[in-house]
Amino acid sequence: MADMQPASVLLVKTAVPAGTPAEALNASVASTSLPASAIAPTALTDLSQSAGKVTAVDLVPGEQLLTERLVAPEEVQAAGAVDVPKGLQEVSFQLEPQRVVGGRLVAGEHVGVFISMDKGGIESSPEKETTQLVVRKALLTAIQRAPQPVTEEGEADSQALPEGSMLVTVAVDDKAAQKIVFAAEFAKIWLSKEPKDAKESKPTVVQRSEVYR
Repeated sequence: MADMQPASVLLVKTAVPAGTPAEALNASVASTSLPASAIAPTALTDLSQSAGKVTAVDLVPGEQLLTERLVAPEEVQAAGAVDVPKGLQEVSFQLEPQRVVGGRLVAGEHVGVFISMDKGGIESSPEKETTQLVVRKALLTAIQRAPQPVTEEGEADSQALPEGSMLVTVAVDDKAAQKIVFAAEFAKIWLSKEPKDAKESKPTVVQRSEVYR
């Protein structure tokens, strides 16, 4: 660990429901030493500056306690309470943690939906693999995670990566919903965290020949 520049961060060791006051978190989190490369940029090292805040979402064992997980009480939304804009519909699909920004997403954020196909993506080269950012800034209305591993002592395993599939729900228009359902059935999906002010370049279909350009 000495060569990995370890630092101490707060790790969730027991499940915490959304709306829990920061003052009540001491029994549910533990200071744990992790390699610098494994620490999230917004991970908290203590709760000294979090007085008066509450958890924005449910916390699961094994995850780092992030700054954005603690908000003012009036900002908390119950699970599934994200308002769906008029005219949109919700669609859910399962993805592995690495396809969901490491699982560090919360309801209310926006995501980009990338779809990859082994073949058939473009008519001119039907046998080639393709990837394209198909849906921009989709509203994430819910994300459900599997419980994380714990040690024999019942504490969170600080070295464990997120496990199991995550159930993701987004609010999109009917055309985007069709594309996501098709990809969930017959292709592959990857998400990016795409805030509303993220740069929007002209979408292109990426093939092998474009990757290095």
